[in-house]
Amino acid sequence: MEKLTEIFNDYSDSSRDSLIPILQDIQTQEGYLSKESIVEVGSHLNMPSSKIYGVATFYNQFKFQPNGKYHIQVCRGTACHVLGSATVLQELEKQLKIKAGQTTRDQLFSLEIVACIGACGLAPVISVNGEFHANVDAGKLKNILENCKKMEDVE
Repeated sequence: MEKLTEIFNDYSDSSRDSLIPILQDIQTQEGYLSKESIVEVGSHLNMPSSKIYGVATFYNQFKFQPNGKYHIQVCRGTACHVLGSATVLQELEKQLKIKAGQTTRDQLFSLEIVACIGACGLAPVISVNGEFHANVDAGKLKNILENCKKMEDVE
């Protein structure tokens, strides 16, 4: 809550107009918007938590659970789409047993769809914690996920 207090201090004369910037600052700080932070924002702005949550869920930029240790982004840009990123996404959801926007129960993996990673020549491409993997197919996905899991065994 200390971190939230610092954010709220930046918006001491805040009104409803400050809602989005406050939520953005909290997400930057915490990585997501927790239930507790939404309640605190409501208290700070004198707004119902349901209203805060309603606004936050309207925008794709806000997340409501923390990313996994291995955050996977699947590019769905035009080049990736044409070259099979829908199949890549389906395969990831199947192997991880989660949907896009979710995190595995063990907090190891999270999955996100992005409009474009900007690596069209590598399509279809995914990013794992910022590291690009090119020309991804089911076999490559299996290896990528196994390598991440092996890293856990080493630690």
